[in-house]
Amino acid sequence: MSAEATNPEAHPEAPAELRRRGRTRLDLRRLGRAALLGPTSRDRLPDAIGHVAEAHRAHHPDADLSVLRRAYLLAETSHRGQMRKSGEPYITHPLAVTLILAELGAETTTLTASLLHDTVEDTDVTLDQVGEEFGDEVRFIVDGVTKVEKIDYGAAAEPETFRKMLVATGNDVRVMSIKLADRLHNMRTLGVMRPEKQARIAKVTRDVLIPLAERLGVQALKTELEDLVFAILHPEEYERTRALIAAHAGERDPLPAIADSVRTVLREAGISAEVQVRPRHFVSVHRIALKRGELRGSDFGRILVLVGENADCYAVLGELHTCFTPVVSEFKDFIATPKFNLYQSLHTAVATPGGHVAEVIVRTRQMHRVAEAGVVALGNPYATASAASTASAGSAGAASAPADARTGAPDATADPYEERVDPTRPGWLSRLLDWQQSAPDPDTFWSVLRAELAQDREITVFRADGGTLGLPAGASCIDAAYAQHGEAAHGCIGARVNGRLTSLSSALSDGDTVQLLLAQDATSGPAAEWLDHAKTPAARIAISSWLEAHPDRASATTTAARAPLSVVGARGGGANAVADLPNAPVRLAGCCTPVPPDAVAGFVVRGGAVTVHRVHCAAVAQMRAVGRTSVAVHWRATADCRVTLLAESFGRPHLLADLTEAIAREGVEVVSATVEPPVEQRVRHTYTLQLPDATGLPALMRAMRNVPGVYDVSRA
Repeated sequence: MSAEATNPEAHPEAPAELRRRGRTRLDLRRLGRAALLGPTSRDRLPDAIGHVAEAHRAHHPDADLSVLRRAYLLAETSHRGQMRKSGEPYITHPLAVTLILAELGAETTTLTASLLHDTVEDTDVTLDQVGEEFGDEVRFIVDGVTKVEKIDYGAAAEPETFRKMLVATGNDVRVMSIKLADRLHNMRTLGVMRPEKQARIAKVTRDVLIPLAERLGVQALKTELEDLVFAILHPEEYERTRALIAAHAGERDPLPAIADSVRTVLREAGISAEVQVRPRHFVSVHRIALKRGELRGSDFGRILVLVGENADCYAVLGELHTCFTPVVSEFKDFIATPKFNLYQSLHTAVATPGGHVAEVIVRTRQMHRVAEAGVVALGNPYATASAASTASAGSAGAASAPADARTGAPDATADPYEERVDPTRPGWLSRLLDWQQSAPDPDTFWSVLRAELAQDREITVFRADGGTLGLPAGASCIDAAYAQHGEAAHGCIGARVNGRLTSLSSALSDGDTVQLLLAQDATSGPAAEWLDHAKTPAARIAISSWLEAHPDRASATTTAARAPLSVVGARGGGANAVADLPNAPVRLAGCCTPVPPDAVAGFVVRGGAVTVHRVHCAAVAQMRAVGRTSVAVHWRATADCRVTLLAESFGRPHLLADLTEAIAREGVEVVSATVEPPVEQRVRHTYTLQLPDATGLPALMRAMRNVPGVYDVSRA
């Protein structure tokens, strides 16, 4: 990682407000001198990493810190003589990155790799040396971070850089944890660079790294990165927000009094809880100001309630909604339905008797840890249940072997240097890794990656076979088809959502059950219009690739709509309805095509003819409204009749022939037939039929429904 940073203490433009509250800011110059002087004793940790040891022991009291001492000594020795652009010894950078991760609760193996993450790239230390000294786990993580960093962040190199970053993250999420902490320290110390380079790095951080931090659940890093990027890319808005926060600091804040009221309510209810006031960070205040215009005193923070058990969260919610006035529209339950980034909490807002509205977050302490640290809080993803506690305590250190992804047990036969699959890999990351392999070019990969990361919500839908699919919010049946069937989804002709037939363009909702219908014809392919409804990169890339490989089929799907195909046969006999109007011609209405024994009504129209409608036809009310003369109508004793049926089906070869054959087998005459052009591979047929016996109509409709591809037959 390039030494393009400086000491924030030496640059007054680095906003003090961006420093995390409660975090002791290190004197990097003092640490640099300590790094150069080295430890004073062989039997204790070097002074330079005392802060790291203290932060690590706060989360893992029984951690064995000897491996950190050895890692620090190797890093300090190998980086000795290297300086950052600010003039500080380079060792201050891996120390700061490791401290960030230690404060988040990272386990010992991650901290060891963090101290060494630049040694292979920037010094003479080799991966083999790292592996021999610290074990295969540390070697694998350091190798992953090194691969991510081997390409500079030039404009042309960015897509390939992040492609490698995704692969490395999919192999072990700890690689991405170190990368995010590394970027945070560099962003904190960005003042030494030229403004244009600051802006370029800030844009990459905004477009990719911040969304990745959000998806990995590392909110502590994400919020600080957002503020730092905000200060660089939007200095005027940042200054306005800073002025708003400064002005609020001089006013009376209503949140502490509300927090005291909440403590009293929970104490009287016998609920053990910790109540805090959490100030909003800069970007959060800016967003609230844009949303509400004028800010209220309670908008500059939120109340956080921490409890021991999940059930306590709902008990707290009940007390709050009983003793205060709840703002129903603000309630969200992320415990029952967690976010895709592991986040769990109850969100609500309550109005106090004094007229203040306060947002309240309720979660357990474990939820709070995961909400702040995300995947960092999960520890070693390759440890078994028993090894996980050991790793959390730090006693396993860096000597652990690579584990089998299915069992979590160490895999003695596996090559630890080959790519592996993180068993805790989230669904969204698996999707990104799948489609990045088929991205046709770096530009497509880059643009689609940014669009995918911009999706901030995920839904889960159930497959007909009982499995589940994780999809971004707004995904359609087309996305589900490609997520489930891959390239076989080219032949998808329809879907049932929650048991009902629907078009492939239909958007899916969280909890839907989707059954995808595939054509038997191997030559079937997607329509160009599918691209208008596909949201996932995998679906869009697969559809685009197929259309490029079949330009003749692609152009056929985008031609202008054809006129309906009409087939007219010999007209059958006259209507078998009789009107109580002598010598008046009688005709059956085409809008509802009544047949015996339908209840019917007749109306005299121009020319003295009588038109017969079913009594429930919408035209009956219109006839009466315009004053048409009503005439009684009855059916003749003859059983033959004429009817118009609508058949809806999925498009496939020979469909019209199969339908007409089914009609003929029932002894029914086709008077006329109209076939409309396919829309999203759905075809609508209209048949006017002459039946020898009206009682055969139900059997005819069943026979038509049994034709493969036909999903509905109804009376016109």
